Amino acid sequence: MKLNTTNLFWITAAHILALIGIVFFWSWGGLAIAVLSLLLISPLGINLGYHRLMTHRALVVPKWLEYTLVTIGAMCGGGSPIAWAGAHRRHHRYANQELDPYNSSKGFWHSHILHLFIKEEIEAEDDRYVPDLYRDNYLVFLSKYWIWAALAVLVLLYFIGGIQLVLWGGFVRVVLMWHATWFVNSAAHMWGYRNYDTNDKTTNCWWVGLIAAGEGWHNNHHANPRLAAHGHRWWELDFTYAVIWILEKIGLATKVKR
Repeated sequence: MKLNTTNLFWITAAHILALIGIVFFWSWGGLAIAVLSLLLISPLGINLGYHRLMTHRALVVPKWLEYTLVTIGAMCGGGSPIAWAGAHRRHHRYANQELDPYNSSKGFWHSHILHLFIKEEIEAEDDRYVPDLYRDNYLVFLSKYWIWAALAVLVLLYFIGGIQLVLWGGFVRVVLMWHATWFVNSAAHMWGYRNYDTNDKTTNCWWVGLIAAGEGWHNNHHANPRLAAHGHRWWELDFTYAVIWILEKIGLATKVKR
């Protein structure tokens, strides 16, 4: 087992800077910016762009819109889009088995964050799960240089509001987004209820469903990964699907899988 020193450095640094922002630069305005970004902007890039659109092809949108959404995901700090999709498709194929990169059978902390610090040999094989994405030149480009898009956001935030906005709108926001996403891998495989008898440990975890804008209805998602809506019952709120519904109504989304 090898240590992924790159992930260890950046994830640790982001958490330290987020903590500095909370402790030494506290403001209600900063908190509002971080939370609103988590609930309104991050779902566009990660949930819709990276996950439901790029990874599962649950809908079709014009290329300019697809590239915009995926770029937002990169700017939010979502990481390489192709690597993200490859790991997620592998997760669906081997959920709660040894080859599952987020395998919750190894414990909460492994599935939540510790797996990110392990450099697995199998990572080199992720390209076999995403041959369609490697045929897209823009996605290949963005996957190689996504970090510059994320850093550009920090520069922009500095010129708008100085170091305080960088800490709250940059690092606190990205740490909140990371944990909301990671709770899907951890909590939504451990706590909650199940609508479907899937061959894994996935659950519908209501509070993850709320903070992750619909991604926490994970048992629903694993029952049929290509469906655009993750909330299958009336109380299972799904903000990301609401955006898809609006895009469809105004003619920007077609072939929405239901």
